[in-house]
Order: sequence, then structure tokens, then C-alpha cells
Amino acid sequence: SPVDKRPLECFLYAITGSNLKLDSQIEVLQKARSWGFKVPKNEILANTIEEVFKYLDYWEKNKGNLPYEIEAERANTKLSSVVYQVGRTGAVTPVANLNPVLLSGTTIKRASLHNQDQIEKLDLRIGDSVIVEKGGEIIPKIVAVNPLKRPSESFKINFISHCPECNAKLLKEQGEAQHYCKNQSGCKPQIIGKIQHFISRKAMDIDGLGSETVVLLYENGLLNNIADLYELRYEKILPLERMAEKSAKNLINGVKASKKKPFSKVLFGLGIRYVGETVAKRLVNSFGNIDSLIAADLEEFTSIDEIGNRIAESLIEFFSINENLSLIDRLKHHGLKFQSDIDKNQGDLALMGKKFVISGVFESLSREELKNKIEFNGGFVMSSISKKTDYVLAGNGMGPSKKIKAEKFGITIISEDLFFKLLND
Repeated sequence: SPVDKRPLECFLYAITGSNLKLDSQIEVLQKARSWGFKVPKNEILANTIEEVFKYLDYWEKNKGNLPYEIEAERANTKLSSVVYQVGRTGAVTPVANLNPVLLSGTTIKRASLHNQDQIEKLDLRIGDSVIVEKGGEIIPKIVAVNPLKRPSESFKINFISHCPECNAKLLKEQGEAQHYCKNQSGCKPQIIGKIQHFISRKAMDIDGLGSETVVLLYENGLLNNIADLYELRYEKILPLERMAEKSAKNLINGVKASKKKPFSKVLFGLGIRYVGETVAKRLVNSFGNIDSLIAADLEEFTSIDEIGNRIAESLIEFFSINENLSLIDRLKHHGLKFQSDIDKNQGDLALMGKKFVISGVFESLSREELKNKIEFNGGFVMSSISKKTDYVLAGNGMGPSKKIKAEKFGITIISEDLFFKLLND
């Protein structure tokens, strides 16, 4: 097979399983070797802690002679300056500019410092001698400072108070490590980043439109938000640099075709913090249309499986901003889908719009199968009981606290048999 022809090797270091009857690591390695697995031939059975340290010292000096890498390589260099990057969500990330240094075959000039807390934890200063490592052999990161090599002219890093792009005051929310620029409609990297996210493959996947073209359209005053995409005109695009007749037509056709994308793709494409692909699908399955999402409160959001406070608060904040609501109205006007193919506030499915909480163990179907059946028939599955719950579907071993709460709110508790009767009726 093609895989056989690739120069790949796999070394085994551990075995997991029940009733292995292997009592030590050396036995594990010997057993794996006897089964035909490739196991490095460098193990020793150490009798004292001194032997362990001697072994470690030896391989620290000789690891470069192995035909494969066994740990992240490190290098020393100098931190020359810190710059700040702004992402599409407004998150501000400090980035270290380093004196170029060779590390695992590539020259490293920059490394992310993540946030202010990380800078303070490392006690980093401009001019410091720093130790750089490739995390996972790919991403460069500063892991330590060498205080003995700190020059007398080193400078403390004072985290910026205003956005480096638009000069808006930065905010650091309680419990957050990151600083944010909240000027989402007037900050260039946020504007461009939001449009690039919207057109990306996992969101609207717009043919004929790439990240560089988004920048070109923004810089020529044709794009300032995602709704502007649907107002682009062929005759305005064609005169732009690097825009041929065919590419202009492809762009317009790609934008037009994206109107057929399902609601979950549109919702993900809006770029709401913490709302990834999976969460977007869960929200669409649970609420059915954008108006129900906009009107939902914290309790309604957090009663949905896998939706915690952080996601709920982010959704409420997003839908409380008039600018976002007018953007959604413009996208609606252009014909994008803002309701699921099974809109649970319309139609005549058996469980249309009904909210269920499932508790206990069932005889005929698993909880997951019951959940799928409820959603297929237009209902919602919530993780906890609230005043808005319609039914508690109770199996064997239903928790007493759920029973007490259901009775307190006057919610109907139904058995498995009654559920199927409800479904058939």
C-alpha cells in the first residue's frame, strides 16, 4: 500500500489494558518487543536514584545522536522588543521579537507571549536572555528567562492600554487573561478578520473569494462588514488590481451561491465568541430560528446540553449590540437562511416546540436515541429543568431532586410508554 512506502516508524513505550499481568515498565517494554513491536533498545533497569540521574545526564548530552527527536529542542537568544497583534474577536496578543536563532532546523524570529499574565509570570524584560522552545516541535515559545544574563539596560514590559490599530481603550474582563479591543466595527484587523472567518471553508465557504481578496476589497472601500459582501457589484470589482473578468464573475457567483448555506453555517460565520461549529449546530437544533436565539435568556441557553455560562453570556452580549442586529437584518434581507430546515416554532411535527428533560435509564431506547427522536420530531432537549420545560421524560432511577423541581414548577412527568403515546398521537 502507499503507506508502506512512506518512511515512517513507530516506537512503542507503553501498553494499556486489563489483566495484563505486567508489573513494571521494563516488563512492558520486553513484552511489547516479544510481540514484534519496535521498542527503543536503550532502556536500563536502574537500582538507585543516582543511576536514574546518570542515565538522564547521558541522554541530555547524546540525544542528538539518535535518528529521531525525543524532546523539544531549546535555544538561547535575546528578546529585542514586544509588538501587539489584534485578532478578529478583538483579543490582543503580545508577540516577542527575538534575535534570530536556529531551532530544530528553522530560524526563529518571533514567539507568542499569549497575555499579560504570562509576561509577568516569566518576569520578562526587553533585552533579556531568554530560552526558546518549539512547543510540539512546531510553535516557538519562550519558556524561561536567564536572570544571570540580564543586562543592566533591560526594560520592564508595560502592557499597552490602548489598541495598537485603532487606539480604542483596551478592556480586561474579570476572569479573563486576555485584553480586548471592543471597537469591532472600527478596528481594521477585526473588520478583516470577521469577514475572512465568515467566508472560510467551515463557515460560508464562498468560492472565488480568499483572504487576500477580502483585504483588497476592504482597502478599496468595498467591504466593511459581512453584509457588504451581498452588495458587491461586478462593475465595481473588475477595475481592481489583480481582478480579471473571470475572477470577478466567480466572486459574484460564489457570494450568490452562499445564500443557500444552512442556518448553522451562517450562525457559525457570524463569529460569536465561543460559538464554534458544534455549538452552532446545537443552538440551531434547540432554537430553530434567529429570533428565538435573540430573545433567549441565560436560563434558556444554559438549559441546553453543552451550553455553559460563558457561551450563554457571549450570545446575550452579541445580540444586545444594535450593530449586530442590524447586520443580521441586512443578511436576512439578502436572503440568507436564519432558520433551520425544521423550524421548531412553526409546522406540525408531533413534538413541535416542546421542551424535554431526560432523566434515568430507559428500556427500549438509549438516552441518545430518545434525544434524537425528540429533536427529529421538532422538540428540544434541555440539560436542566426550568419554568419553560414542558415534560420530564423519566426512566428508572430518575434523580429525586429533578422530581422535586418538576413538581415545584408544575411540569408533567411522563414515562417511556407515555412518551411514545404522545409521539404517536
